[in-house]
Amino acid sequence: MRVGGLASGMDTESIVKDMMKVQKLPLDKLMQQKKFTEWQQEAFRDTNLSISNLRTSASNLRLQSSFNSYSAATPNPTSFTVATTPTAMSGSYKVQVTSVASAAKFNSANGIEKLAGVAAKSTDPIGVAGKIDINGQSIEVASTDTFADVAKKMQDATATSVPSLKASFDNTTSRFFIATKGMGSEQAFTMTFTDANGATSQELADKIVNNGATTAVASGATDGSVLFDGIEINDLKSNQATVNGLTINLLQAGTESTITVQSDPEKPLAMIKDFVDKYNETIDTLQKQIIEKRYPDFQPLSDEQKKDLTEKEIELWEEKARSGLLRNDPVLKSAMQDLRRAFMDKVSGIADGNINHLSQIGINTGSYTEGGKLFIDDKKLSEALANKPEEVMALFTTRDAAGNGVGARVYDTLNDIVKNLSAKAGSSSSSIDNSSFSKKIKQMDEEISRWQDRLTRVEDRYWKQFTAMEKALSMMNSQSTWMQQSLFGGA
Repeated sequence: MRVGGLASGMDTESIVKDMMKVQKLPLDKLMQQKKFTEWQQEAFRDTNLSISNLRTSASNLRLQSSFNSYSAATPNPTSFTVATTPTAMSGSYKVQVTSVASAAKFNSANGIEKLAGVAAKSTDPIGVAGKIDINGQSIEVASTDTFADVAKKMQDATATSVPSLKASFDNTTSRFFIATKGMGSEQAFTMTFTDANGATSQELADKIVNNGATTAVASGATDGSVLFDGIEINDLKSNQATVNGLTINLLQAGTESTITVQSDPEKPLAMIKDFVDKYNETIDTLQKQIIEKRYPDFQPLSDEQKKDLTEKEIELWEEKARSGLLRNDPVLKSAMQDLRRAFMDKVSGIADGNINHLSQIGINTGSYTEGGKLFIDDKKLSEALANKPEEVMALFTTRDAAGNGVGARVYDTLNDIVKNLSAKAGSSSSSIDNSSFSKKIKQMDEEISRWQDRLTRVEDRYWKQFTAMEKALSMMNSQSTWMQQSLFGGA
């Protein structure tokens, strides 16, 4: 029970509150440190997200397909289409599709009946036992197996063989539809049907192929073939062939057409410039954060302090308080140095005389004070992509024991930076956070909790002392009144 000023007339509550302000100073300082640490963690996470996005953009720099600087028109798109690869060469080429690859397939010749005049369904039992032989692969059929079961058995039995089949029983037409998963002449297959004794079984055949025979030969199973500048390319097991840096997709046999391959450096040029713009934007932000001034006199405001300020005053104060959150951070300073080296170091493992440095294609860094920003000579880069596309591609995409290309180095460096920042500040999207900042904040929370418990005990002690004083004063007042009444009451 708290007794405040009843006997003394003092404003005990205000006195205790003022005394507690002094006691709370260490806690207030700790709360400010925690808030500042949370701001830092937030700033590091924002930076990490920015670098992670840059890493995604850098991913293309290490891929040969991104440096495909050739284009080819398809003059006969009904017969074939053509796409270039990074190893294509300018020129004109004659192409003719002579055949396309196809799968082998077989469908029941007629609808299958469960009973006379009653169409079969996939869930009906087949009603006859025996064996199905597919290119020497024997499949046991029980009379209780449904038509769907039989289809599955054919698929399972050929899953790892050639041909490998897809089979189903269609309820709409009451027929089996069977086809090979692969294409080409080696996919050809024949089906024969026997009973349990090994004798030919017309009854089982009628429940599967229903063509009046006991043998079924699949149709299709053809190889693809194409003429490329008079060179025959046969035995294709798919309808795609890559020749001389050109990927030809076969659609149907047709007449000869001439395709023209031309240098087209615009795509890789746009990709490189887009990345450099994003890189420079990121680097500029990092550089400003590293050198941003810190104002130590402006600490985070407590809730009580905010009560005495306007919203504008709070905004201006916190702008100063948040300044310099990442100033001179060693992780970020190291990151910028590593990125600068990743871009500007010579690429090892490239043959003498070939392009092995970014400066040779018109990409250079500015002064050290600019934080390693990249600057592009558009004309020089365009000429390199047009005249030496393979060398530019190798400069960025090389990845071997002798050394990695610029694209691979930059991507790996950004990946390491993301990992280091995650270890330091964690991620808001992760359910598990063992980062340095999160551990520090947790320790602060525990210390804050201990301080709050201590302050509760101190405040309780103050109130007990004042309550005891009030009770003592009240007793003294009572005694004084009794004495006055006893001494002068009868006069």
